[in-house]
Amino acid sequence: MLDVGNNNHINTFRAAQANFWPYGQTTFKFRTGRHSDGRLIPDFIAEYAWLPLIPPYLQPGNGVNQFTYGVNLASAGAGALVETYQPQNVISLGSQLNNFENVEKMLKDILGDAETRRIISRAGIYKAGGRKFGIMNMGRIDCIPEMLTLDPTRIGSCFEPINELIKRHNVKFSNVLRDLQQRSPDFKYSLFDLYTADTETMENPTKYGFKEVKKACCGSGPFGGRSTCGYREGMSRDFELCDNVSDYMLFDGSHTTEKANQQTAALMWDGPSDLVGPHSLNTLFQNF
Repeated sequence: MLDVGNNNHINTFRAAQANFWPYGQTTFKFRTGRHSDGRLIPDFIAEYAWLPLIPPYLQPGNGVNQFTYGVNLASAGAGALVETYQPQNVISLGSQLNNFENVEKMLKDILGDAETRRIISRAGIYKAGGRKFGIMNMGRIDCIPEMLTLDPTRIGSCFEPINELIKRHNVKFSNVLRDLQQRSPDFKYSLFDLYTADTETMENPTKYGFKEVKKACCGSGPFGGRSTCGYREGMSRDFELCDNVSDYMLFDGSHTTEKANQQTAALMWDGPSDLVGPHSLNTLFQNF
């Protein structure tokens, strides 16, 4: 959802990478490492903010000039806990924070302390001076293709045990953010309700231009839920690929299409107050 290519440059398992066809086929016409047919949410946010595409931290040849508009530290498959995936397979959250500190040092060495503070204040790491945060809650991962067969008594239905955990997490997460804002008045954030947005799209697909919200465009097995997109055995491919990706909400068994990403980014940027608040991303970029 957010990794624009960092996992290209680490020794990880294939499912955590997307640097092979047909990933990237829609916009880039090249496999960039994004888990989608095209652009991801941060790509569209950068566009709305009149910024260039934000590069992955591990992209070869990166330097201060590439980082002055931002840097993408995300690693596909990583979570808040190291245990989410084995640490040798993805870049853990702790390592991502260390990478952020490395960027900060690079900026200070070239641009000086004052200019670095100005840049970092927009970045979102509070202890380092960040004051603006764009955040999403957890979406409907209980309904992605790879989850639709976990309960053999309800094939094709969202996996309810996961859904209950997601809802509990989202309530507590929202409460924590409100508490942080009360204790730190200069802490400004935009929380996007991805769970509600996903639910709305899945329940009313034609309203949002989709014909298919259960099956993945690329994959194999029931609902395309097996993570085989792009896999080949000799000259034959071990996956199915849809003819019209714009009909689909999901590109592979767990990642959304460029079309879905653009709709999400637009709502995060300037969506209605029942989906994004207490500030929109647009407001955070313009004010404070």
